[in-house]
Amino acid sequence: MDDPAFTAAAGLPGTGLLHDLPIEVTISVGRARPSLRELLALGENAVLLLDRRVDDPVELYIGERLIARGLLQEAGEGEPGQLAVRLTEVAGPHGMTG
Repeated sequence: MDDPAFTAAAGLPGTGLLHDLPIEVTISVGRARPSLRELLALGENAVLLLDRRVDDPVELYIGERLIARGLLQEAGEGEPGQLAVRLTEVAGPHGMTG
């Protein structure tokens, strides 16, 4: 059976009713693995280093499913400084490759 969330995210034909359902997409920019001691020591203006660089691709998820990868950029419309994601890879029916 097809996954409706994936079908809508991939732009594939499906039930028209489902196309109007809002779906929350989570963008993952990186991960950090501080020790508990380091985490408890964090305060205002502290910097937590991530495992990625600024120009590295971000990952887009619906729930736990990776649906795409892309690059962060400033939105061309909307509020100044608003972030957007330019998709560089989109999952096929069997998930992400590579």
